[in-house]
Amino acid sequence: MAGSRGHDDSRQGRRRHGAQQVRHGAAMTTFLAEASARYGAANAAALGWMLDRPRRWGGFLDTCYNALERRDYTHADGYRGPQYLHGWIQGRGLEALARFGRALAAEDAALSTRCHGAAGPLHDALARLIEPSGHAFFRYDTALQPLLCAPDAPVRRQVTAPDLYTYSDAFAAKGLVAAAGWLGDPRLPDWRGYLGRVVTAVEEGRFQIDEAAPISAETIAAQPDAYTPRMILLGAAPHARETAYVGRFVEHVLSRHLDCATGLLRDVAGADATNPGHAAEFVGLTLEAMPDDPDPALVAQLGRILGAAFRAGFDGRGLVLRRSISTGQPMSPYRPWWPLVETIRAAALVWERTRSDAALAIWKAADKAFFEHYWLDDPPVAIQSRNAHGPVDHVPATPDLDPGYHTGLSLLAAEQVARRALAGD
Repeated sequence: MAGSRGHDDSRQGRRRHGAQQVRHGAAMTTFLAEASARYGAANAAALGWMLDRPRRWGGFLDTCYNALERRDYTHADGYRGPQYLHGWIQGRGLEALARFGRALAAEDAALSTRCHGAAGPLHDALARLIEPSGHAFFRYDTALQPLLCAPDAPVRRQVTAPDLYTYSDAFAAKGLVAAAGWLGDPRLPDWRGYLGRVVTAVEEGRFQIDEAAPISAETIAAQPDAYTPRMILLGAAPHARETAYVGRFVEHVLSRHLDCATGLLRDVAGADATNPGHAAEFVGLTLEAMPDDPDPALVAQLGRILGAAFRAGFDGRGLVLRRSISTGQPMSPYRPWWPLVETIRAAALVWERTRSDAALAIWKAADKAFFEHYWLDDPPVAIQSRNAHGPVDHVPATPDLDPGYHTGLSLLAAEQVARRALAGD
């Protein structure tokens, strides 16, 4: 009898376990379906809003908008005003238009066509912008002259240096390569050469991080050893012909910036601060740059980096911009919008490769926080920043709202993961 009861208990346990698996699978399917629909709707609305706005200065995008006050910036807003153009953001926007145009071609031909109609003029405008010096710059005046971008300094011209490159070059090159490949523009080899020069500049120590300082070899020699230039350029791999640099860049970051004790990435090699959003972005861009069958050990390591970053940064509503590795204390009051969407992308891609419950939990938490605490339905954009108490008027980089880059491309990647998983089911 005792043996019979034990056998019955075992069968009941298996049935309970099976029922739990069914419920878990149903819940996951529901989340994937809802997330896919939510991301697609948010991206379509945001693209429509951006494409409905007038172009600036001969083809440039205009997302210079105060989301907290729901108004356009004016000349009275200083560096936030329409009298300035940010080359950085135009490169991002061009990449987003090209990637969305490709992705939407089969399912939303009208929106894809609208992206195409905006990408062509923007591609040409950005090409004209870099033609005089061979470089893009962070900020321009109405005469399209590059300016130093220090917020509290008098307006003056930026220095141009032929062999030195910046983040603005990286974003412009990525956008031009992505768009030319989609548009069939004959300048694609030129833009691939431009992108290759940016990659080489990073590896040869000719890349300047701080565009608020005059561009010079002296500035570069004194700058910290940050991993973000390599991280940003990982995002070019889907458009680049030569991708051998990807492995070198990933190895460089992991060997010099990973704190093995905590799993956190140090912003600067040997320093104390970690930026959880940048760590998530590194994970996501690395997985997008890797082949379909990456090293499982690397994928597992990336999953651990994502988990460590999320635990270090997430407060239930957002991710703190910077935290001390040694003390665990925040080093910034701000929680910008972009770390959450980068976390959504990274968690979705880790989950796709591993089916990890931990990655899925991070994905769900970041998704919930972003749409509850940052996303606005009218207009369909995100506020740029919060602190521990609520939304704040803080511009992390430029007054232009994200032109489909951080938010759009991150949500697009996660939407595609969800769709592939649902199709596989």
